[in-house]
Amino acid sequence: MGTMHVMVVSPEQVLYEGEGEMVVCRTTEGEIAFLPGHTPLLAALGTAKVRVILPAPDGEQTAAVHEGFVEVTGERVVVLSDVAELPEQIDVPRAQAAKERAEAGLRTEPENQELRAALTRADLRLEVAGSVPG
Repeated sequence: MGTMHVMVVSPEQVLYEGEGEMVVCRTTEGEIAFLPGHTPLLAALGTAKVRVILPAPDGEQTAAVHEGFVEVTGERVVVLSDVAELPEQIDVPRAQAAKERAEAGLRTEPENQELRAALTRADLRLEVAGSVPG
């Protein structure tokens, strides 16, 4: 299996740049996996985990991406996000506190979209932080 050049970037930093065998991310249309040679594509991303499957034996690199875009051009995949974090950059106690605040607010305002979005972001951070090899 071949590889492709992968970049995960936010305005502050390049979170990951290197070779990957596959990139899995959730677009606004649903989850999609990119392999080398994928048809060129530009798609909007939701708030979700991005997984870069690395050449063996390296496993995978994950990142929490809070909306943005993915651009695929032949042998290259670029994930651009306003806010993106690697597992080791996530403040777990802060994410847990944000989750609890959002859940408490949603009990009284179940239709509040801002609280729902805050809960989605907190859950994503906790999920990605949990994927750090201990």
